[in-house]
Amino acid sequence: MGSEFPAAPRFYVLKKGVLWSRYDAAAEKTEPINRAEGAHCPRCGDPIGMMMWLPPYRVELVLHGEELGDFMDVAGDDLLVSERFARAFHEEGLTGLEGFHLVDVVRVRRKRRGPRPAAIPRYLAVTPCFGRAAVDLSHSRIRYSKPPTCEECRSEGIDAIHGFTLEPGTWRGEDIFYPRGLQGILTVSERFERFVARHGFTNMRLTPSEEYVWDPRGLLPLPTTK
Repeated sequence: MGSEFPAAPRFYVLKKGVLWSRYDAAAEKTEPINRAEGAHCPRCGDPIGMMMWLPPYRVELVLHGEELGDFMDVAGDDLLVSERFARAFHEEGLTGLEGFHLVDVVRVRRKRRGPRPAAIPRYLAVTPCFGRAAVDLSHSRIRYSKPPTCEECRSEGIDAIHGFTLEPGTWRGEDIFYPRGLQGILTVSERFERFVARHGFTNMRLTPSEEYVWDPRGLLPLPTTK
């Protein structure tokens, strides 16, 4: 009987939920906004992250849907997660988020008619880590303005993405992270995908990495890819 090799891990791209869905909401940082220098590649020195958000953590929530959900993105590399999400994340031992700073919600503003939310969840500011997992340049469908030159960050101008994979052996088990070479693409593990489904967390949209498309200029996949 032949031996079976374990299936390669799958990854997903995490985005906020669909526009105008029930839990569609966004967060805007409010003054005073304090920042510090973001992360740089340890090898080439190029910036790989946005400016860091420092205390006080104050936001205004903008509600497009009917209720406030468990997840929102804010400017930069930061995210807001509900208290129930944060509690479950810690209790189940998931990894990859840093910070967990309680946020002061100074206002909730509606973008269309409807009643004010019955309750405003407590939110925490978190920052995903920069993981060791690296984009697989030879097996991903990515158009670059020029090929990456730094083997460490693999960061270069990207014109379009039509699916990507991560290089085998580079992932260190983080459940949510920014991969090397795609520092702006929030990537999560299969365990995270099951975690979200099991708890029913809202305002989250997960797309398998090989199906993820970002093509603002309509360049379409490279002709040599399938």
